[in-house]
Amino acid sequence: MAPMSEDVHGTFLLGSTPGMEELGKTRMTPEERIAALTEGLHAHLEQAVESPSQWQVLLDASATLWRYSGGNVALLMMQMAQRGTEEPSLVAGYREWDRHGRRVLKGEHALWVIAPRTARVQEVVMPDGARQRIPVGDSWPRGGADGGKKTIITGWRGQAVFDVSQTQGRPLLVPRGGTESAVSAPELWESLANVARRHGFELHLSDAQHGLASGFTDFSQHRIEVGAWMNTEDRVAVLAHELGHVMLHGPEDETGKQYGSSADHRGLAEIEAESVAYTVLRAHGIDRGDQSALYLSGWAETVIQVQRAAFEQDMYSRHPTSRVDVAKSVLGRVTAATKGILELTHPPGFGGKIAGPEADLRATPAATYAGAGPGVKPDGPVMAGP
Repeated sequence: MAPMSEDVHGTFLLGSTPGMEELGKTRMTPEERIAALTEGLHAHLEQAVESPSQWQVLLDASATLWRYSGGNVALLMMQMAQRGTEEPSLVAGYREWDRHGRRVLKGEHALWVIAPRTARVQEVVMPDGARQRIPVGDSWPRGGADGGKKTIITGWRGQAVFDVSQTQGRPLLVPRGGTESAVSAPELWESLANVARRHGFELHLSDAQHGLASGFTDFSQHRIEVGAWMNTEDRVAVLAHELGHVMLHGPEDETGKQYGSSADHRGLAEIEAESVAYTVLRAHGIDRGDQSALYLSGWAETVIQVQRAAFEQDMYSRHPTSRVDVAKSVLGRVTAATKGILELTHPPGFGGKIAGPEADLRATPAATYAGAGPGVKPDGPVMAGP
């Protein structure tokens, strides 16, 4: 049975989001669909740069949909908001829902995400050490040795998905976030400490930084220090922040250096780490309030100024970065680092994706029941204007 109509109508925030209304066409080429999705994504990222509250909304959604890339989280948010519905919580393709005993309701319109096109190739090592990739099954070049098979990305495509609220069928318990389901601070501290150890870092409570900084990451010594004078909740927040540095800002962080986060503009590194901490804590039901959103304001323009100054001194350096480029880079890095942490700390919920038939569907103290009829959406942050 084919998916239902793919029309997408409505507005986002204070007006129509460029590109997204094009998805309402009943027939679009793959190239047209990717162009529309990309245009809509860029428009939303521009809004996130302009409004700290919109950046926080992106992080809030990423805490629920943490198994998705940052760009696809933004796309899903935009499309649900355009329809006047609440934010997505559990998203899957038409056939995947069918495999899990749920069917898409008649008349529901698909949500669209960007997915890779992949191909399986054989890597061949030539006598001079050069490597060639050939389609699996093709004849090898003379003298070539087996370099293993690899899956590579050959392009991008639009993929239709549906939120659990658009389906019916097998009863499904969807754990929800929020303070009702918050993990205890000592328990989360132990989970985050395990993440630090998995990455080869020793964790120490110390008074050495008192009056200077509440936390510090030393890459040369593989050591994280957290202020011993703080209460447990604050220590957890600081440790999550320092893990953001561990995941993103090591000596090999070439992307961070390119955007000035590791060297020329340390402030961006702090914002990336704080965004990781905010999202990790939010996924575990801990809301640190608006201070994180205020902390993020103004970073994009500062990065552009740093890039522009470098370009003026060296015409062969990178050209000044656009605000959307910076936002896309930071969001992608933050959501990737967040996923790396949450995969080890196991917050409630599915991260936006059903892992498989063996997924644990048991209820938690705060869960939303999606029964035989349309799914009831969990309570959560509502998309608001800037």
